[in-house]
Amino acid sequence: MRDVAEIWSYLAESPLLWLCATLIAYSFGDWCATRAGRAPLVNPVLVAVIVLAVILWVSDTSYATYFEGAQFVHFLLGPATVALAVPLWLHRATVRRALLPILAALIAGSSVAVLSALWIGQAFGLPGDLLASLAPKSTTAPVALGISESLGGSPTLTAVLVIITGMIGAIVVTPLMNALRIRDWRARGFAVGVAAHGIGTARAFQVNPQAGAFAGIGMALNAMLTAALAPWALAFFL
Repeated sequence: MRDVAEIWSYLAESPLLWLCATLIAYSFGDWCATRAGRAPLVNPVLVAVIVLAVILWVSDTSYATYFEGAQFVHFLLGPATVALAVPLWLHRATVRRALLPILAALIAGSSVAVLSALWIGQAFGLPGDLLASLAPKSTTAPVALGISESLGGSPTLTAVLVIITGMIGAIVVTPLMNALRIRDWRARGFAVGVAAHGIGTARAFQVNPQAGAFAGIGMALNAMLTAALAPWALAFFL
């Protein structure tokens, strides 16, 4: 046991340990999702978060130490967000044909996401900095962190809220859309992209390629609109 403790102390100082742990945890989550037939509840990100949380708790490792090693994954969020322009370009003809419905859904979805979060937070008596952290919760992480920081919120809390929002959206979207009898893959994908950003978009790609493409479009457009809407909405509530 003494040798194991010494080995662990050595490995814990290496940033590559937590990068490898993150990749392995997600690979395990994806394997579980595949074995479960891509069931909504067995979401790869949710499984990976649980696995990593248990490892950090058992090993008594701080988040700062973990992030020092896993920050390369965080860095990739930026290029991944920029890459959202690809599905938008590939489906530009379809987007032009459905431009008015897309704009209507975007304005409704983005407004409800921001205003409902602020209204509920205010109803529970949350202070301004927590409201600022809540406002961009339905936006993809790199944009949400920037919005939160510019509004005086906590980027760390916003990151947690973004992940929770994405996981909930990815879990409920398929059974909810089926219950509502929405069959149009464009509508299904766009809705989850606006409401549940990247994690929801990944789920949409697993279900249907067209849904995934429109989820990416919804996520990209929602990021731009939320960046403009959130400061105004927060000022109104404050």
